[in-house]
Formats: sequence, structure tokens, C-alpha cells
Amino acid sequence: MKKTPFSPPRIDQKTIDAVTEVLRSGWITTGPKTKQFEQMLAAYCNVEKVLCLNSATAGLELMLRWYGVGPGDEVIVPAYTYCASANVIVHCGATPVFVDVLEDFTLDPEAVRKALTVHTKVIIPVDIAGWPCDYDALLALLSEPLVCEMFTPAHPNQEKLGRPMLLADAAHSLGGVYKNRMVGALADATVFSFHAVKNLTTAEGGAIAFSLPDSFDPQEVYNYLNIFSLHGQNKDARAKMEGNSWRYDVIEAGYKCNMTDIQAAMGCVELERYDETLARREKIFKGYAAALSQQDWAVLPPFRTADRVSSFHVFALRLKGFREEERDRLLQEMLARGVSVNVHFIPVPMLAYYKQLGYTIDDYPVAHDLFSHEISLPVYYDLSDQDAERVTDTLISCVQHILTNA
Repeated sequence: MKKTPFSPPRIDQKTIDAVTEVLRSGWITTGPKTKQFEQMLAAYCNVEKVLCLNSATAGLELMLRWYGVGPGDEVIVPAYTYCASANVIVHCGATPVFVDVLEDFTLDPEAVRKALTVHTKVIIPVDIAGWPCDYDALLALLSEPLVCEMFTPAHPNQEKLGRPMLLADAAHSLGGVYKNRMVGALADATVFSFHAVKNLTTAEGGAIAFSLPDSFDPQEVYNYLNIFSLHGQNKDARAKMEGNSWRYDVIEAGYKCNMTDIQAAMGCVELERYDETLARREKIFKGYAAALSQQDWAVLPPFRTADRVSSFHVFALRLKGFREEERDRLLQEMLARGVSVNVHFIPVPMLAYYKQLGYTIDDYPVAHDLFSHEISLPVYYDLSDQDAERVTDTLISCVQHILTNA
């Protein structure tokens, strides 16, 4: 039986040659290729500085710690997201404050407004499936005089910003566009993921794009976090090798979460051809939309409007009228017929660790409803038109079978 995978990475000879070149160079950890990738990303996102790391999760936590987030603080995050968005808050000793989402899966600005307190230090919107949040609405809310007056800074960076930080979890949305601006330049800081299933992969990896107000020096922020990501050591391995002295110092107890040149070599190849990647993914989205638009049970995801363009990461289809158990049966039927599908995501308040902390999904009815009938279809560069058609044909057949036997 022919099988269609969900999201295999694009690995071709160009990728292999780039990695081989790094392996043969004799320098495989953080070095010139990582710096090149950072510069390419900064130019792509139209920001001054980008820092590459080993994961998006590390990027989120580093930014929270840079902003002085700790015990007694609150960080607002959507209930509908992957657990990483919340776990980093717990790592810092702060309290995740979950809020509900809109019908397009993005953070609800009015729900954020109701959740703001004197303890709120950061808001983390999440671009689920690659669809950008309403960044202008969120920034306008955080800049309102009453919100700024309520804000209680307890760290120099908090005092300088003067309001809760907007820290975007854009793990899905590299290449997304909001009102003619690239994702990466829309929040105070934006974190990307280059995990194996992402549009652009470095196997594992992530990055922070900085777009703080002019009162911050991007180079200074970059320099600090670069050191912080290397155990707080003020001289990296290459600088010690190339400089006049091996001697270094550790200026604080940092973390170890740098990107390697092996990873960055993959990233440089992928970013050079990323427009091609996005174009192919959009074609797949359009094909799915055309094939499913006449099905009364299919609620199509938004992916291109007058003011927003998706990164076409996940085709998050919703099944009108389906209960969770029927959705799960559909997944099993699809898998049995050789088509890999997924669900993005189980809302965080439904997970065991967060339930034991006292969170309940009953407080987030939109997130719960979206989850109960969401199904993610395969999208990847090498998915042929014929295979994409097979996905929708299989889906329609499986849905009809389930509805007929309900």
C-alpha cells in the first residue's frame, strides 16, 4: 500500500553538500556558518539582529530570563498551543496565565485584556499553523496608558520597556506576513523553530529576532544573549582559537543552547530557496481548499487575506459537527489507508501536568471546541499534486464512511 507521510524534511544533494563542506572544514560547532545564517535571517525578517540557538524553546526561555521574569510574575499565553510555550514560564518560576483563542486559533486580545494584572510581565502570542496573530491589536493594548500604569517593573529591562513585553512564539510562522511586514519584525522579540518538521529545518534549532523599541540597542541585546547561551562565557570557542589569548571569563551562570555550523549549513541552503518552498506549500494549501470547499463538513483554515499571509506550515482543517471521538476515528481510518495526518495541538490545560496544577479546559471553551474537531493534513515540499489529491480523496471517503456509520 502506498503511504503518504505527514511532513518529511526536504533533504537533497544541495543540503548534503553544504553539510559535508562544514564537516570537512574542521569547524563544526558555532562559527562562521552560524553567523552567516543569522545575518540571512535578519535580512529576511527585516530586523537588525537575529540570534540562532538550538531550539525555539531555548529562545523563549532566554528572552523571559533576559526580561527578569521569575517567581511572582505572570505570563499570558494561549490555552491552544504546544506545551513548550508554557513550560518555559514554569522553568522561570513564573505562573502561566492561559487565555482563550479566536476561531482562527490566534490569541484573543480581549481575553488578554481581562487577564492583565499588576503581575503580568509578558504576553506570548502563538502563530498556530503559520497564521499570524493580530499583532497591532496586541501592541496597542499593551501600550494603553492604563496598562502601562498598572505595569510594575522589577528589572532594568522592564523599566526601560515600561510595559509587558510582547514575545511572539512564531515556531510555525517564518515567512508569514502581517500588514506588509514580515513575522519577526512585529513583536518586541520573535522566536522561530527549525525543528525537523518545520518549513525550514536545521534538524533541531531555533532563533530569536529582535525588534525592540529604539531605547534598546539590538547589538547590545544580541551580545548579552549570545554570551548567556554559552554558559555566560565571554569568549566562544572560535574566538579563543583565533584570538591572541585563550583566556576567558564567565560573567554569569548562563545556559548551553547555541546552534552549530552543521545545523546552520542546512539553514542557509533552506533560506536561500525559501520563497520556492513557500510557493510550493501555498499551492498545496490551494489544492486542498479547492478540493474541500464544496464539502459542508469542512471548515477551511485562513491562509491569505488582505492583511495577513500564512507561512503555510499546517493545513489545520476543522470538521464541522464532529465530536472528538469521531475525529479520532477519522485519524485512524486515514492512517489505515496510508495517509498520515495529525492534530495541532492538545490544549495545554488538558495535559496531565497542568491539570494537576489546577487548570481546567472548561475555562477555555473555544480552544476546547477547536481541538475536538481539528485535523492537520500533510504539507511538505516534495508532496506531489497527485499525492495531495489522494489525501483529499481519502479524507472525503473516510468522512463519508464515518458519517454513514455514525
